[in-house]
Amino acid sequence: MRILHTADWHLGKNLEGCSRMDEQEAFLNDFAQIVKNNNIDLIIIAGDIYDNPNPPARAERMFYNTLKKLSANGERLTLVISGNHDNPDRLVAAGPLARDHGIIMVGTPKSVVPVGEYGNHRVINSGEGFIELEINGEKSVILTVPYPSEKRLNEVLYGAMDEEEERLKSYSDRIKTLFETLSRNYREDTINIAVSHLFAMGSEEAGSERSIQLGGSFIVDGSCFPKNAQYIALGHVHKPQVVPGTDRRARYAGSPIHYNKKEINFKKKCFIVEAKAGEDCNIQEVEFKLYKPIEVWKCKSIEEAINICEENKEKNCWVYLEITTDRYIREDEIKLMKNAKNDILEIVPKIVGENSEEVDINSFSEKSFEDIFKEFYFKEREVEPQPEVVDLLLSIIREGEDEDETN
Repeated sequence: MRILHTADWHLGKNLEGCSRMDEQEAFLNDFAQIVKNNNIDLIIIAGDIYDNPNPPARAERMFYNTLKKLSANGERLTLVISGNHDNPDRLVAAGPLARDHGIIMVGTPKSVVPVGEYGNHRVINSGEGFIELEINGEKSVILTVPYPSEKRLNEVLYGAMDEEEERLKSYSDRIKTLFETLSRNYREDTINIAVSHLFAMGSEEAGSERSIQLGGSFIVDGSCFPKNAQYIALGHVHKPQVVPGTDRRARYAGSPIHYNKKEINFKKKCFIVEAKAGEDCNIQEVEFKLYKPIEVWKCKSIEEAINICEENKEKNCWVYLEITTDRYIREDEIKLMKNAKNDILEIVPKIVGENSEEVDINSFSEKSFEDIFKEFYFKEREVEPQPEVVDLLLSIIREGEDEDETN
């Protein structure tokens, strides 16, 4: 059986308020072609289909159109679980209609997938947290654990342990108990897979994930995953990687697009898993295209920044500008940069003082407006501002704030 593992599409996600849906649509078109070219039998999407529980209409349209392409009139099976960004009820609402196309949607760890025909394939057995599939004559048991919040985890484990035992167990312990219980459905004659959306200890976050950890309480250990699973398909972490301590069986596929400037130093990919009952899986990586890169341009002066923007005005990329300067950047200079180069997301001045030390512009958030103004005034004029000047400025600001509150 040829399985493709992907996750964290985050359809509808923005970058500094700028839409990424054109890039996402290009990815989805290419993804459908990757599935076709590699003769995939089963596609696993391990959560965070959307970026928020109430996705834009275009994002939903893109997702359903892609599912239809992947299905190829029911020839392929697609398994979708919800992540911490998804609304489980909304995600699975189209489940009955999707079934005819060979699409299985699982919203919570307590979900039970109906037995029966799914496109050209079948769910021959199921229960809370597992399904047994028959695909092209091969059988596979898949443990399905969509994002297990504390509440959902308690619901699915109710009765599995007494009250005192449950109270003493950590989140990680309870996840382990859940997988141990579910893995009893594995057999020697089936391809044994697990799919979940959570954060495993030792995994390296990319920077654009919304944390599902609270003081470390939602982190699980690699030993939580079932020992007899041949492959464990995970979602949540945006950097593709192997989970430590799992003999390379547990992997994060990562997100398909660079969603943060911290992600630009690693490639995006999916995993193709060749699986047979009772054998180790053969795993292949497929890299995704870079549709519109995020770039950080580090400039040594304001003049250099303006020139670089002009020279690269036709380049299709998102830009963060970091400019080393001994003064603040004027509004007309910012306008020159933005008029020359579209898609500048942020301009960050790195102010260098007389001692050649950079001033952290973000530290201003910790200072009052009055202190910032005094520092600026002194830097520009080398004298302290008169008290009446400061008072006048502050009174103007207060009047503006009063008007905003009135409106």
